[in-house]
Amino acid sequence: MTVADAVGLLEGKFFCNEDKAGMEILSACGADLMSDVMAFVKEKVLLLTGLVNPQVIRTAELLDIHAIIFVRGKTPGKEMLNLAEEAGIILAGTKHTMFITCGKLYEAGLKAGGSRKI
Repeated sequence: MTVADAVGLLEGKFFCNEDKAGMEILSACGADLMSDVMAFVKEKVLLLTGLVNPQVIRTAELLDIHAIIFVRGKTPGKEMLNLAEEAGIILAGTKHTMFITCGKLYEAGLKAGGSRKI
């Protein structure tokens, strides 16, 4: 599945770096605690969160996460958009809750990907 596929499936919209949305994703991590995200280390992962602060971008950079979808209609602020653009991280959003978002992606075939060592 590509990031574009996921955003389309979730009836979402892109906030930045849509030109990179052809990137393949193998798994997803849904969390609002960035410490939980740090415990979920996978390759080609899509981060799903309702947290909209710069720490999300910093965590994504640290873990080599290249795509984030905000749930529950959350939208990133200007500082987050600037950080994501600089880092080349795709930001998108959906109106769906975390539960529905995860379910839709799972139902569409997105499963757990292979782990990566850090």
